Amino acid sequence: MAAETGTQAIDRAADLLVSVVESPRPLGVSELAARSGLPKSTTSRLLGALERRGLVQRAGDRRVVPGPVLLRFAHRDTSESLVELAAPALRVLSDISGETINLGVPTPLGVEHLSQIDSRHFVGGTNWVGRRVPYETSANGKVLRAFSAQRPVEGQPVRAQGYATTVDELERGLSALAAPVFGPESVAVAALSISGPSIRLTRERIAELAPALIEQARLVSERLGAPSTTQRGAA
Repeated sequence: MAAETGTQAIDRAADLLVSVVESPRPLGVSELAARSGLPKSTTSRLLGALERRGLVQRAGDRRVVPGPVLLRFAHRDTSESLVELAAPALRVLSDISGETINLGVPTPLGVEHLSQIDSRHFVGGTNWVGRRVPYETSANGKVLRAFSAQRPVEGQPVRAQGYATTVDELERGLSALAAPVFGPESVAVAALSISGPSIRLTRERIAELAPALIEQARLVSERLGAPSTTQRGAA
C-alpha cells in the first residue's frame, strides 16, 4: 500500500505541475485544488514539494507559476531559450565593462550560472558556467532573493536601487553587481551580473556600470514578456 500511495502522490504532483505549465495565467491554490479534485491541504502540500525543487514558484499575489528549473531552459512564450534571449545583453555589458559577465538562475541549492562572457583582462574571473554560488554572499544571489515572490524585508535597499553588490564577500578581492531579469509574473527568474577584481571594480566603477546593467536586464525582461513597469519601483 505504501508504494501505491507514493505512486499516487507522484502522479498527483505531476498533474499539478502540468496544470501550472500549460495554463496561460498564474493559478491559485484553490483553483488548482478544484481542477485536480484534491483537498486544498493536499494540493498545498504537493505544491510545496514542487516549489522546494524549483519546479514551481509563487508570484507576487501568491498564485503559482512555473519555477526557475523550468524557466532556465526556455520560456513558454518563445522558442528561444533564456540563454539565447540574454546573449545580446551579455555582449553589450562585456563591451561596456570589459569584465566578466554572467547569467544566473535561482535553484534550491544556490544560484546556477548558465552563460558567461570572459573578462578581456588577464586578471579576471574564473569560468562559472555550471557552478552554483550561495545566495547570501553573491550579487546575483542577493538580487534574486530581493526580487523573489516573497520580497523579504532585508531586500528593500536592493529593490530601491534596482541592483545588488558584493565586495570581498564571495571571495576576497572579488567584487560584483547584479540586476534582476523578470518573467511575465514580475518575479525575478534570472540575474545578470558583472564581476571582476575589487581593485578594478571599485565602488565608483560599480556606480558607473549600474545603469547599463539595469537597462540590459530590463531589455531581457521585456523579451520574456515582463511588464514594462517591473524593473523599477518594486520596493
